[in-house]
Amino acid sequence: MEDFHRRTGGRIMNLMTSDENPAYATAILAVYGEAVTPPRRGRRGRRPAPRQEPPAGLQYATVHKIRENNRVVRVETRVVFGTWLGVLLALALSAVSKVVNTAFIERHNGSDRNGNARKTRKSYCFSKDWEMHEAVTYFTMYSANFCRPVRTLRERKAEGGWRQRTPAIAAGLADHVWSLKEWLCFPAIQRK
Repeated sequence: MEDFHRRTGGRIMNLMTSDENPAYATAILAVYGEAVTPPRRGRRGRRPAPRQEPPAGLQYATVHKIRENNRVVRVETRVVFGTWLGVLLALALSAVSKVVNTAFIERHNGSDRNGNARKTRKSYCFSKDWEMHEAVTYFTMYSANFCRPVRTLRERKAEGGWRQRTPAIAAGLADHVWSLKEWLCFPAIQRK
């Protein structure tokens, strides 16, 4: 969450969604929360400790999966921070989804696990060293963004056919699909 906060300049998103892991709410509150000191209840005893409260405008909803016999039978949405009205307004303004879901992050996690055996479940390819784990994570993330075209990002050419695009091309960071060799040989530090 700290990295996301830094990369977005601290801007509060219209809507944040996740699964129901309670660590997400704690992390969001730790990063975006505002310290509030509750009023004292009397004249004796300790003053109440300050606590973190979500800022106005923060909308955070979770997807709760209900299972029977190890199968998902129903999915419910729960608002953790904000209001139902705020969540519905954010969904109405969204260009990519009209329901609270975790599809985008789960797709990323699935691609990340597919490209990085250190993150697969029930594997002997675990990381023994944090620096190597981090290096492989950066390698898979950047090569996926520059070297692997994504079908949903392709554009139809005027003369027919499709122009393949990577996430880096869609974001304006590249003008072509890079080969893995080209990407690996590109100097990390540009000297002028």
